[in-house]
Amino acid sequence: MPMQRRDRVIDGEVVIDTPAARVWDAWTTSEGAETFFAPRCIIDLRPGGKYEMLFDPDEVPGKQGGEGNVVMAFQSGRMLSISWNAPPAYPEIREQRTHVTVFLEALSPAQTKVVLRHDGWGEGAEWDAAYAYFERAWKRIVLPRLKYRFENGPIDWDHPPDLGQP
Repeated sequence: MPMQRRDRVIDGEVVIDTPAARVWDAWTTSEGAETFFAPRCIIDLRPGGKYEMLFDPDEVPGKQGGEGNVVMAFQSGRMLSISWNAPPAYPEIREQRTHVTVFLEALSPAQTKVVLRHDGWGEGAEWDAAYAYFERAWKRIVLPRLKYRFENGPIDWDHPPDLGQP
């Protein structure tokens, strides 16, 4: 029996050799997120505060990337829940929001497990395309870049690393 759309969830995980506090700062501050997530980030860590990842900051507003997303909830150092929207390439569903939750677990004082969960998917062709897009983006781009950031330093957005991820 095929999985129903309401049951679709993207789960990703990565273990990083750095303290959880450093990973928390990377996810929850504009400066930290700009080291791995996007070239320009606007984060106001409070419920209802902005959580915007501008992948193409030179584009016109509405076409820059993760605009209009907000912090839904957080538990300092442990959990961040944000709203998320589809890329501009999916205009029929762009104004709707899904949910992304990031969990941090200190495996040791110098090692952190990051678990990412993305849910709230609708049904239809654009939802299917957005799901496939984010299945790849979270697991093959964002989480590997987070790990890369702590192993090699911040992402150079003029020359982002080819992490061998198709």
